[in-house]
Amino acid sequence: MSSGSPTVSTVITDASCFILLDKIDGLFILESLYSFVVTTPEIAAEYGKRLPIWVEVRAVRNRELLYDYAERVDIGEASAIALASEVPSPLLILDDLRGRKLADRLRLNYTGTVGILVLARKRGIINGLRSHFDRIRATNFRVPERLLKALEETYDQ
Repeated sequence: MSSGSPTVSTVITDASCFILLDKIDGLFILESLYSFVVTTPEIAAEYGKRLPIWVEVRAVRNRELLYDYAERVDIGEASAIALASEVPSPLLILDDLRGRKLADRLRLNYTGTVGILVLARKRGIINGLRSHFDRIRATNFRVPERLLKALEETYDQ
C-alpha cells in the first residue's frame, strides 16, 4: 500500500532507513517529518549505532507473530511488521521487497526511504532530491536509477 494516510499515528522504521539516512547525513529528515518514530530492539541492533532521542525502541509483544513473520522475511522487517499489527494506524518505512510484499498482504500502510525523501521535498524540509540521490548513488543501497531520475525530473524542476 502506498503511504499518505492522513490518519497515521505511529511511524515504525526498519534498519535500512536509519542506515541509509545516516550514510547521506539525512537522519534529521525523519525527525523533521514525524518528530517521533518507533523501532524494535531487533532493528536497533541491526542499525548498530546509538539511536537519536526521538526514536523509541519498543519490543513486539506477540512473539509468536514475530517468529511467524521471521520465517518469511528478515528479522528486522518481521519485527517492524509485527509491531505494526500492535499499534493503531501505523506507517511502516520498509525498503526490502519481501517485507513490502508481506505488508501488502497484511494491508499495512508503508513507504520507503526514497518515499521519505520525496515527502521531505514536497514539504520543503529539503530543497531538492538530486543532492540526496547523488549521495545514495555513492552507497550500496539498491534503487533503480530510472526511478531516481524520474523523481528528480518531477520534483527538482
